[in-house]
Amino acid sequence: MISTNKHRFFLSLFFFISGFSFSTWASRIPTIKTALSLNEAELGTILLAMPVGSLIGLPISGWLVSKFNSRVPLTVGYGLNALSLALIGFAHNTFTLVIAISLFAFTTRIFNISVNTQTLTLQKQFEKKIIGSFHGFWSIGGIAGIGLSTLLLAFNVSIMLHFSIVAVFMLIITIYSYQFLLKGDRSETGNKIVLSKPDPYIFYLGVVVFLCAICEGGMFDWSGIYFQEVLQVEIFTYGYLIFMTFMAASRFLSDIIIARFGMPKTYIMSAVCIVSGIGLAIIVPTFWTAMIGFSLVGFGTASIIPMSYALAGASTKYSPGMAISIIATYSITGMLLGPPLIGYLAHAFNLRVSFIIFGVCGLLLVPITQLFFRHQMSLKSTKG
Repeated sequence: MISTNKHRFFLSLFFFISGFSFSTWASRIPTIKTALSLNEAELGTILLAMPVGSLIGLPISGWLVSKFNSRVPLTVGYGLNALSLALIGFAHNTFTLVIAISLFAFTTRIFNISVNTQTLTLQKQFEKKIIGSFHGFWSIGGIAGIGLSTLLLAFNVSIMLHFSIVAVFMLIITIYSYQFLLKGDRSETGNKIVLSKPDPYIFYLGVVVFLCAICEGGMFDWSGIYFQEVLQVEIFTYGYLIFMTFMAASRFLSDIIIARFGMPKTYIMSAVCIVSGIGLAIIVPTFWTAMIGFSLVGFGTASIIPMSYALAGASTKYSPGMAISIIATYSITGMLLGPPLIGYLAHAFNLRVSFIIFGVCGLLLVPITQLFFRHQMSLKSTKG
């Protein structure tokens, strides 16, 4: 029998390679932009392929998790994601790039729903909160991916070889780790979306995740461009690296912070970090102020989605897998609007002005989270 700690280790490993894969792609976006001679608006349009692919994968991932044990779509999703990452590296025109990015996003959505379903199931076997640490390993994987990208950029390694190496690494880990994933986690109830008036509990969480996704998606896709074009930094991965580093630190600390201050205050602290960080980066556009600003944004955004997923898993209307799938719809919509919106605003005005949208999203987090917790309290008082 496999111990809970071993399950936790290999789930953490999957989060790690997920972050590694995503940051590998995102950190080389400036390389792709330059290679294909794209302007900001054109890049923004191409980046639409990510959320569109995710939206296509969303109902399929929800169905797979409700139909099978989550480890099956998780493993298949990771394997196909590795292959689609390699395809991005070999894309030499916008058409093949869009196809490869769409496949990458589609498979990302499949394993994302599956791996988060596994974590919610495993959480029930632990007294202390452990969900934040899983997302922390995603960020650690992201840092490792950026670190490798920075190293390979310094040695002028081609994107084709870079992405192929990462793809092989992912495939080996995925095949070996399958045996250590949780079995029998398919829920027998709450697996169908009820077409009725939106459930306020899920709706408020969805809006919170939507706002966070605009910030995360925009920072993932545009931080390198910001350092390259606004700050004129030759090694453009610095901004993305500091963002991911503080995101990782925040996620490993999030369980402790939540235990100390509670989720309502943690959401507010997150919002303050996002607003102050992005304000510093765009008002004083120098290398070190941007580094400090991006670190604050990373620290602020990090705990929002793990907290929201954990709260969604406590829904009385839907199973954990279906609740996360619904919440992910809002997240994907944020990813859909965020990066292209930044691209179009940057093309119309400039990149500094476009980053104001992150501050607006950070401010909106405060009233929306307050509405959610008031609703949660009303549900508890009604049951009581």
